[in-house]
Amino acid sequence: MARAEFLFDFGSPNAYCAYKVIPGIEARTGVKFDFTPILLGGLFKLTNNSSPVIAYAGVPNKLQYEMLEMRRFIERHKLPFVMNPNFPINTLLLMRMATAAQMDDALAPFVDAAMRFMWETPRKMDDPEVVLIAANEAGLDGAALAARAQAPEVKAKLMANTEDAAKRGAFGAPTFFIDGEMYFGKNTLFEIEERLKA
Repeated sequence: MARAEFLFDFGSPNAYCAYKVIPGIEARTGVKFDFTPILLGGLFKLTNNSSPVIAYAGVPNKLQYEMLEMRRFIERHKLPFVMNPNFPINTLLLMRMATAAQMDDALAPFVDAAMRFMWETPRKMDDPEVVLIAANEAGLDGAALAARAQAPEVKAKLMANTEDAAKRGAFGAPTFFIDGEMYFGKNTLFEIEERLKA
């Protein structure tokens, strides 16, 4: 069985789009994706990259096309996406909480809640109080997760994930590794699915 890995940060709307499409790919191929939290801002620094909004600020046609392509993807997959009015959002706390949840074998419900409150019913998810309320509403112990997120081993794990992503060639999110080979961006999901089926 192939190994499929999904590197994500909640701050990336493209990572949200990929997240929503992955379950269908898993159902059709029988391959479960491993989710790896990374800190996108940290990855940008490590690779001298920046978000498309910044990178293409001087190329308005490119930025407009990026937005068009995203609208097409959202419409094609019928995603309940709503642009977060607080974008861009500092996701350090969220990604540490995701790392803590993963280390405690509780990643899936946290990712579902965070993605929903980032990109479906948007909230200011870099406000610690808002994050705690959102986690509690999703049936999670927000206070415990937030406290666990401050543990040195959790911080070190997120940093290690991010550094390892850069070493393996990643420069943004979403990034996928299929049997160790990198694919970047939500638009590679069709190619990924074909490979997993083969």
